[in-house]
Amino acid sequence: MKEKLKKRLVIFASGAGSNAQRIIEYFKENRKAEIGLIVSNNPNAGVLTIAEKEKIPGLLIEKKQFRETGYLAQIKKTSPDLIILAGFLWKIPQVLISAFPDKIINIHPALLPAYGGKGMYGNAVHTAVVSNREKESGITIHLVDEKYDHGQIIFQEKCLLSENETPESLAAKIHQLEHTFFPKTIEKLLDETNS
Repeated sequence: MKEKLKKRLVIFASGAGSNAQRIIEYFKENRKAEIGLIVSNNPNAGVLTIAEKEKIPGLLIEKKQFRETGYLAQIKKTSPDLIILAGFLWKIPQVLISAFPDKIINIHPALLPAYGGKGMYGNAVHTAVVSNREKESGITIHLVDEKYDHGQIIFQEKCLLSENETPESLAAKIHQLEHTFFPKTIEKLLDETNS
């Protein structure tokens, strides 16, 4: 029996790449997908070191060209089934959204629609959540459209804030949720595109 072709993923990330690393490990174990390309806008991003270590092609992008072309030619060469934004801080240009409709997903470290939008990423989100004395926070995985943190919500998972929560302790809880649920949600989406 012929082995089914693996699905292909492209990961965009701007920072250390802990979510990218987790996704790579997850699909090494279950072999349903492979990462064809890792894209970053930051020459010092840890995710590019991960790409090198894992022997995954890396692409360092520049803002003006990204806005104009979306690096569409380079990304199309990979034939991605899904494009994953794992801590990527630039807005995705319309050219990419049009080329890959409903195939670009993002993870946000709060329960959208609250605490989303321009400038709301990383510690800024956790600081705002803690300052407002929220009882809970969590993660949101959503489709990407032309507005920040706006596309259709695919999945959310919550965590409770303790009395003495700090942005740092909340960040640790959110990372745990991301690492647990992001790869599983990607797998579920890939399975749905099969059927």
